[in-house]
Amino acid sequence: MTTTEVLRKKSRQRKITIQVLLVIISIIAIWGAVSSAQVNLAALGITNGFGFLDRSTGWDYSFSLVERSINDPYSKTLVIGFQNTIFVGFISIFFATIFGFIIGTGRDSSHPGVKAAATVFVQTFRNIPLILQGVFLYSVLIHFPGPRQSMSFADSVFLSNRGLMLPGLNVSPSVAVALILAIASVAVLLVWRKVPLLRGLIIWIAAAISMSVIVAFVMRPEGEPLLSIPSLKGLRFNGGITVSIELVAMITAITLYGSAYIAEVVRGGLKQVPSGLIEAGQAVGLTQGQIWHRIKMPMSLRSIIPPLGNQWIFIMKATTIGIAIGFSDMFYIVSNSITQSGQTLELIFLLMAAFLTVNFSISIFTNWLNNRLKLKAH
Repeated sequence: MTTTEVLRKKSRQRKITIQVLLVIISIIAIWGAVSSAQVNLAALGITNGFGFLDRSTGWDYSFSLVERSINDPYSKTLVIGFQNTIFVGFISIFFATIFGFIIGTGRDSSHPGVKAAATVFVQTFRNIPLILQGVFLYSVLIHFPGPRQSMSFADSVFLSNRGLMLPGLNVSPSVAVALILAIASVAVLLVWRKVPLLRGLIIWIAAAISMSVIVAFVMRPEGEPLLSIPSLKGLRFNGGITVSIELVAMITAITLYGSAYIAEVVRGGLKQVPSGLIEAGQAVGLTQGQIWHRIKMPMSLRSIIPPLGNQWIFIMKATTIGIAIGFSDMFYIVSNSITQSGQTLELIFLLMAAFLTVNFSISIFTNWLNNRLKLKAH
């Protein structure tokens, strides 16, 4: 064995030894902290463990996708809060991504007016704190007129201080959630099959409409129409989908804030496309639209996806602003549960585990998507 190989072996052994020592020290530190916390809690007469999850909460909250009651145990209440966080997070990610790509394309436009408008949007919403935007929107919405003086769009969409009333399928909330998941799965399948962007978008829209009509036709109550249209009855609306003021404010604020950041990610990706490819497209007679969806966007996606995944994770974490306006997301439910039960450590652990699970899943999906879009070496 040569001297170089001996030195390399000793260096490798030294690195392994250091890593093992760091792991042992970390385990000892964590064990000591947990033991100390248990002793201190016992001295204060505070119980620990997850037995409280079977106890009834005794308090209500504003929003749920499933049936709820003040007699629900903490376990079900926390699951509902987790569902609400996922619901708001993915809707915000969906809309923020769409608007972000549109605005980012506008920032890359050669038209001065479009570029200026997109720039103003980005600089405005990116530089105002998200929680301030959420509180401001909530304050504006609660001062809207009541149901009788509500803003109406085509006599089917209404906006008042009670919320946003929309037409909806005549199905239960659980069926609607299952339909949303199915439509999302179609989008993932199209990406996995590497269907071209424009063709994939058309196929996805057609599939979403077809699935919605089929589900509404099969699952609707007997004798009811496919769509439920909201209508004013006295001081309230009947039928349709009622989106609460808190939910409208949250989705709007997070979407505007997130789309401003995603727009910058898209603009940066479009700028990295080699000018020679664009000139080649122009030379063969492609229009600006064809150059965008056949050259610029497919090429830029390879540099857009990694930072875009970071923005998706940020948007999911941004749902915690719901506590400022009373929306019952996971953070709000955990905060109330801590106040009512006193199980601080356990509830904070569950909150961290929930966000770690969701954001790690988004990270895995982003890496998978990035690998699907890579240029394969031949």
